[in-house]
Amino acid sequence: MDIDRTRRALLAAVVGGGVGAASLSPAGDLLDRFAAPSGSAWESARRSVPDTVEGPHGPATVTYDDYHVPHVEADTEDAAYFAVGYVQAADRLFEMDLIRRRMNGTLSAAFGERTLESDRFHAKMDFRGAAEASQSAIEGTRAAELAAAFRDGVNAYLDAGPLPLEFGLLGYEPREWETLDTLLVGQQVSWGLTGSFETLRRGVLREELDAETYRELFPARLPHDSPIIREGRTGGEVHGAAESGDDARVGDAAGPELLDWLSAFEPPDLLGSNHWVVSGEHTESGSPVFAYDPHLTLMVPPVWYEQHIVAGGVDVRGATFPGIPFVVTGQNDQGAWGFTNTGADVVDLYTYETDDAGERYRHDGEWREFETETRTVEVAGGDDREVAVRKTVHGAYLDREVDGETQHVGVAWTGMGGTRESAAIYRFSRAGSKGEFLDALRRFDVPTQNAMYADRDGETLYHTTGKIPIRRADGEVVRGDRVFDGSAGAVEWDGFEPFGVSTWEADGEAEAFVPFGDKPGVDNPDYLGTANQRPLDDPKYPIGQEYASGFRGQRIYEWLDRVVEDGGGVDREWMASLQNDTLDIRARELVPAVLDARDRMPAAADPWLDAMADWDYRMDRDSAAALAFRIWYEEFRRATWADDFEALGLDESYWPQERVLVSLPADHAAFDGDRAEVLATAMDAAVDRIEDAGWETYGDYNVTAIDHQFGGQVSALNYDRLPTDGSAYTVFNYRKEGGAGSSWRMITPMGDAESRSVIPGGQDGSYFSEHYDDQLELWADGEYKPMRREVPDGDPDVTVEGGGE
Repeated sequence: MDIDRTRRALLAAVVGGGVGAASLSPAGDLLDRFAAPSGSAWESARRSVPDTVEGPHGPATVTYDDYHVPHVEADTEDAAYFAVGYVQAADRLFEMDLIRRRMNGTLSAAFGERTLESDRFHAKMDFRGAAEASQSAIEGTRAAELAAAFRDGVNAYLDAGPLPLEFGLLGYEPREWETLDTLLVGQQVSWGLTGSFETLRRGVLREELDAETYRELFPARLPHDSPIIREGRTGGEVHGAAESGDDARVGDAAGPELLDWLSAFEPPDLLGSNHWVVSGEHTESGSPVFAYDPHLTLMVPPVWYEQHIVAGGVDVRGATFPGIPFVVTGQNDQGAWGFTNTGADVVDLYTYETDDAGERYRHDGEWREFETETRTVEVAGGDDREVAVRKTVHGAYLDREVDGETQHVGVAWTGMGGTRESAAIYRFSRAGSKGEFLDALRRFDVPTQNAMYADRDGETLYHTTGKIPIRRADGEVVRGDRVFDGSAGAVEWDGFEPFGVSTWEADGEAEAFVPFGDKPGVDNPDYLGTANQRPLDDPKYPIGQEYASGFRGQRIYEWLDRVVEDGGGVDREWMASLQNDTLDIRARELVPAVLDARDRMPAAADPWLDAMADWDYRMDRDSAAALAFRIWYEEFRRATWADDFEALGLDESYWPQERVLVSLPADHAAFDGDRAEVLATAMDAAVDRIEDAGWETYGDYNVTAIDHQFGGQVSALNYDRLPTDGSAYTVFNYRKEGGAGSSWRMITPMGDAESRSVIPGGQDGSYFSEHYDDQLELWADGEYKPMRREVPDGDPDVTVEGGGE
């Protein structure tokens, strides 16, 4: 690596007005900070971890393997998790600090005016208050004690240093780590997987579309037959099936300008995950095999951090989010586990009658004062701002001034209720049986997830977890896909205490939240796969209002059904082949119709249509047909929906899901009765785009675009652009637009074969490290590295002796 060239590039980016320029010191200080080789911005290039860190928790050794995964060994968990805090800070301190700043609403103190709206939102949602409630909920648990040891380790590194390069770029130093900060990281994860204002969007759609069109374009059940639990085909004991009702007293719709603002703080579109398990009945070894890849934001450094801990009777390896001590997904001596997003609806929205002064709101026939706090948001390079943080009996109160009027919505979210997921995650690492894993799962309050487990006793499990409210209006169970009348006290969650420790229990006989045993699940399935599709055709209680389109889930079941029908023989390599599958079912459904309409298409389309005629529908980088389909499909969506929705003043975020578009009949009104003409129009536009860009194969277009959390403004920190396979709708998952995809791949056989894993980048967040991006090419090529639980041979890189107050 040419460090001098990198220094020049980074300095040019910052001086030229790049990221953080508003918050940097005057020019003289800036040049001093970037002076080579002694400037403070370059300290991280000289980073080394000392052999010994003194402290009261006892010794721990840390041995890094060939991919910079720390293997932590200690006699006690306290010493081990102190060391985990130390190495996470050494490798990912800036990432950890950025997350807590975002959730605290203090980004602008480092980044200036451009993050002010984010700080306003996060302050108004009071994620910090929710984290404080969760801290109270786990007080006295072993998880809380070990989170404190982790905190001590982070702060020991802060004392030892040096700070990562990013702090030099921005010109600030991080404050000490607190246990609360770990819970704020958990808040980020939970909101990122369950936070949604889709209800507001659905309200707008109901107002703008007639009832029949709305039901057709936004159906409660997407038209496919591959739910997670396919009753009669899953094997094992199924639970959580039944039917339920619908309707409720509806509040006034919130204004579209408020929704436009809130949309920026929802999880990105198309985040999802895959996992599947095959029992020993159908495997080569006679033991279960488990595969997992969560689809989250792809960024530099990656969202996951891999670690291995051996201490106090625990031997666990897997991935966690930097800032969280415990392995979130991985394996121990007994079993392996992972989670995909359920799509459960755990956010309810309310509108209120307010007084003229905006100081009171009406609830259940009475005027109430808002619970109000004023927070000051520090803005680097600008004036500080004051943000009014208001709360109602339901939770946060989000408001926005528009043309002299206030638009508002009240937000109830299960993550505000004092949750215990950190204690659950700690227990996963110690689970010695399926029963112990299930016991831990009962404490997993947020986010709502599809949990999957396999172990060395041959046990397998799928179970939905997390708190899911049962909404009732006039004694009837209703769905949560509408804004409720908060002033009328309609549809409230008994046992929920926003920003306090909830009981999650109703005063009367009716359940307030879905009982654990009534959530969709299967005990000992023969084989089962999840890809964010609906869990069941008819759940006992309404679970969610929107699920994935089902293409990935359908494809996973095609593979699983075929191998079982052929007699099994699943092994690690078979699982890897499925994890690398690139067939796009959308193409299989639509390309025959495209070819039938080629007589309406220009001659310039002929080479691309010829390629599609011989295509196997796989989104592979060397395929011309995959390129043509990808660009054509984008134009097909636009040609179908853009004009009609733009006429309603609605942008692309309101368009129907992909399963709806693929399934519409050829004479549907959305195509003005002539789908073939829309197909041809889209191909004409696609050919123009391809030729203008000079693309020849899919890999020319589908390159990795994984940028640093600075937002790509300092391009030297971004990962290299590499051609790769897959799409948002293939099992091998990569979405170029929006920068999302498989953020961690893991295959864990329960027999003798060792596990495999990979992340899209590298373990070390330091740009100057050889492990900054050493897994990126493996990831882009669908390859893996070993995920051994044996500590590597050789001397440990660091001995950690405890630490902290």
